[in-house]
Amino acid sequence: MAYSATPIFYDDVATLISIVVSIVSLVVQAVALIHCVTQRGDGFQAIGTLPKGAWLAILAVCIILTLLGVGGGATGLFGLIGIAAALIYLLDVRPGLRDLSDGKGFW
Repeated sequence: MAYSATPIFYDDVATLISIVVSIVSLVVQAVALIHCVTQRGDGFQAIGTLPKGAWLAILAVCIILTLLGVGGGATGLFGLIGIAAALIYLLDVRPGLRDLSDGKGFW
Protein backbone atom coordinates (compact mmCIF):
# COMPACT_ATOMS: atom_id res chain seq x y z
CA MET A 1 0.00 0.00 0.00
CA ALA A 2 1.36 3.32 -1.02
CA TYR A 3 0.19 6.42 0.78
CA SER A 4 0.22 9.92 -0.58
CA ALA A 5 2.51 12.49 0.97
CA THR A 6 -0.38 14.93 1.47
CA PRO A 7 -3.09 14.23 4.01
CA ILE A 8 -6.51 13.16 2.80
CA PHE A 9 -8.17 16.32 4.06
CA TYR A 10 -5.76 18.74 2.32
CA ASP A 11 -8.23 19.63 -0.44
CA ASP A 12 -11.01 20.22 2.08
CA VAL A 13 -8.86 22.56 4.14
CA ALA A 14 -7.60 24.43 1.06
CA THR A 15 -11.17 24.88 -0.18
CA LEU A 16 -12.34 26.13 3.22
CA ILE A 17 -9.49 28.64 3.44
CA SER A 18 -10.25 29.86 -0.08
CA ILE A 19 -13.92 30.35 0.78
CA VAL A 20 -13.09 32.25 3.99
CA VAL A 21 -10.60 34.51 2.17
CA SER A 22 -13.17 35.18 -0.56
CA ILE A 23 -15.88 36.09 1.95
CA VAL A 24 -13.59 38.41 3.93
CA SER A 25 -12.37 40.04 0.72
CA LEU A 26 -15.91 40.63 -0.54
CA VAL A 27 -17.03 42.04 2.81
CA VAL A 28 -14.13 44.52 2.93
CA GLN A 29 -14.76 45.59 -0.66
CA ALA A 30 -18.50 45.93 -0.05
CA VAL A 31 -17.95 48.07 3.05
CA ALA A 32 -15.63 50.36 1.09
CA LEU A 33 -18.11 50.64 -1.79
CA ILE A 34 -21.07 51.34 0.49
CA HIS A 35 -19.12 53.97 2.38
CA CYS A 36 -18.09 55.63 -0.87
CA VAL A 37 -21.67 55.72 -2.12
CA THR A 38 -22.94 57.36 1.06
CA GLN A 39 -20.40 60.21 1.09
CA ARG A 40 -20.78 63.68 -0.40
CA GLY A 41 -18.94 64.27 -3.65
CA ASP A 42 -17.34 67.59 -2.72
CA GLY A 43 -15.52 66.06 0.24
CA PHE A 44 -13.23 64.06 -2.02
CA GLN A 45 -11.81 67.17 -3.69
CA ALA A 46 -11.50 68.89 -0.31
CA ILE A 47 -9.14 66.21 1.00
CA GLY A 48 -7.16 66.13 -2.24
CA THR A 49 -7.91 62.64 -3.51
CA LEU A 50 -9.54 61.17 -6.59
CA PRO A 51 -13.11 62.31 -7.27
CA LYS A 52 -16.02 60.29 -5.93
CA GLY A 53 -16.85 58.93 -9.38
CA ALA A 54 -13.35 57.55 -9.82
CA TRP A 55 -13.44 55.82 -6.44
CA LEU A 56 -16.89 54.41 -7.20
CA ALA A 57 -15.66 53.05 -10.53
CA ILE A 58 -12.52 51.52 -9.04
CA LEU A 59 -14.33 49.87 -6.14
CA ALA A 60 -17.28 48.66 -8.24
CA VAL A 61 -15.08 47.12 -10.94
CA CYS A 62 -12.92 45.44 -8.31
CA ILE A 63 -15.86 43.91 -6.47
CA ILE A 64 -17.43 42.73 -9.74
CA LEU A 65 -14.20 41.09 -10.85
CA THR A 66 -13.83 39.41 -7.46
CA LEU A 67 -17.45 38.19 -7.53
CA LEU A 68 -17.04 36.77 -11.03
CA GLY A 69 -13.83 35.03 -10.04
CA VAL A 70 -11.86 36.54 -12.90
CA GLY A 71 -8.16 35.77 -12.55
CA GLY A 72 -8.52 33.29 -9.69
CA GLY A 73 -11.14 34.86 -7.44
CA ALA A 74 -10.17 36.63 -4.24
CA THR A 75 -6.67 35.14 -4.17
CA GLY A 76 -5.97 35.89 -7.83
CA LEU A 77 -4.47 39.03 -9.31
CA PHE A 78 -7.70 41.01 -9.66
CA GLY A 79 -8.91 39.93 -6.24
CA LEU A 80 -5.70 41.15 -4.62
CA ILE A 81 -5.89 44.43 -6.54
CA GLY A 82 -9.49 44.79 -5.36
CA ILE A 83 -8.66 44.22 -1.72
CA ALA A 84 -5.73 46.65 -2.01
CA ALA A 85 -7.98 49.33 -3.52
CA ALA A 86 -10.59 48.81 -0.81
CA LEU A 87 -7.98 48.99 1.95
CA ILE A 88 -6.45 52.15 0.47
CA TYR A 89 -9.90 53.71 0.44
CA LEU A 90 -10.75 52.59 3.98
CA LEU A 91 -7.38 53.46 5.52
CA ASP A 92 -6.59 56.67 3.63
CA VAL A 93 -9.67 58.31 2.15
CA ARG A 94 -12.23 57.38 4.81
CA PRO A 95 -10.32 59.00 7.72
CA GLY A 96 -9.87 62.14 5.64
CA LEU A 97 -13.57 62.32 4.92
CA ARG A 98 -14.36 61.72 8.57
CA ASP A 99 -11.95 64.47 9.67
CA LEU A 100 -13.51 66.80 7.12
CA SER A 101 -16.88 66.37 8.76
CA ASP A 102 -17.14 66.80 12.51
CA GLY A 103 -15.43 63.44 13.13
CA LYS A 104 -18.50 61.94 14.75
CA GLY A 105 -20.60 59.07 13.62
CA PHE A 106 -20.32 55.38 13.03
CA TRP A 107 -18.56 55.61 9.68
